Amino acid sequence: MLVEKSLKQFMDELASNAPVPGGGSVAALCGAVSSALASMVSALTVSNDKYLQVKGEMEGLLAASRKYIDFFSEQIDRDAEAFDRVMKAYKMPKSTEEEKAARSRAIQDSLKKAADVPMGVAEKALEAMEFARLAVEKGNKNAVTDGAVAAMMARTAVLSALYNVEINLASIKDETYKKGMYQRIRELREKAETKEKQILEAVVI
Repeated sequence: MLVEKSLKQFMDELASNAPVPGGGSVAALCGAVSSALASMVSALTVSNDKYLQVKGEMEGLLAASRKYIDFFSEQIDRDAEAFDRVMKAYKMPKSTEEEKAARSRAIQDSLKKAADVPMGVAEKALEAMEFARLAVEKGNKNAVTDGAVAAMMARTAVLSALYNVEINLASIKDETYKKGMYQRIRELREKAETKEKQILEAVVI
């Protein structure tokens, strides 16, 4: 599993000519890093008596952000697995009409699944931006820049995941499915960029 590798091992594989890990796994990694930073800020806030008035809120943020770390970590491998399914579908036999039809169905099904995984990452990463907002606005002021980085990493997770959705949509033939996904892409992209701007404007150093 990719998520169980050391950082150096992961980077070595990422830098190689191996097809996975790729951009989709990195998008999920960005989401995990964002959530981890928000968790750090909340931990530094909860442990500081100067912030007793927001302790309950920060404890909630601490618990929620850790769940998101787990989710994004799982998606690092799920994205790689989805890509592998697409590659296996393309390698299916196509000697007869029946084989061609089965191969086509498998390709289309695997492409949809490969688009669904990063879409899920993008949606969760947008939610994770709320953690960054709380970290910046109510967290320990000595860690406000960590909250800012959390916001930027979450926005990067959203946008990079959406690119991975689009690359799969390009080969999908189901126009109804594509229309709905493209609409969701536009919505998430706009919301992520707007939210990041709002969060960073609240950063006071």
